[in-house]
Amino acid sequence: MDFTKSHRVLQDRFDTRRLADRLASVAGDDVSSYRAFIEARDMFFLATADANGQPQCSHKGGDPGFVRVVDAHTIAFPSYDGNGMFLSTGNITENAAVGLLFIDWSTGSRLRLTGSASIDADDPLMSVYAGATLVVRIRLSAVFPNCRRYVHTHGEDGRTRRSVFVPVEGETPPVPDWKRDEWFDGTLAAGDPALDPTRPSAPSIPRF
Repeated sequence: MDFTKSHRVLQDRFDTRRLADRLASVAGDDVSSYRAFIEARDMFFLATADANGQPQCSHKGGDPGFVRVVDAHTIAFPSYDGNGMFLSTGNITENAAVGLLFIDWSTGSRLRLTGSASIDADDPLMSVYAGATLVVRIRLSAVFPNCRRYVHTHGEDGRTRRSVFVPVEGETPPVPDWKRDEWFDGTLAAGDPALDPTRPSAPSIPRF
């Protein structure tokens, strides 16, 4: 995972460069260990942009397993019949760079993927995706697990459980437990609430 000058400007403004570098060090391009997590999902968010940089963000849904981990560095999913605008797939033909976000709504665990996408109406997987008009393959450049902080979860009972980390007027939210792991010693910004030993913490490390 590489940072641009604009990323660095804000990291330095908020004294998070050390933390950002530590977190970026866990991002690779091998998705193998996340196969079960990805293939259990029935939706994800896909970000694309056209040749002029105009962005789009789409919800992509299907039955669990509709996103396949083809190999350690490649995933694939079908493009189903939609509204006929072809915003995501059209963008991919002009600009292959894409970003994906997978969320387990029962736990709040998140996984970010970035890579280079291609579309093919004659892809071998067309025969296994009923109703597909195209198959999208993505060659991954970054695989980054994301913490559960700020994600509201939904139980089998239909109830929504609000994240305890969301700031509320007059209340002091807990700090994420991962910030107190010794692996992050020396990386937190001066004044980070996690440095205050009197502040409670709450679980936020993703589970895969």
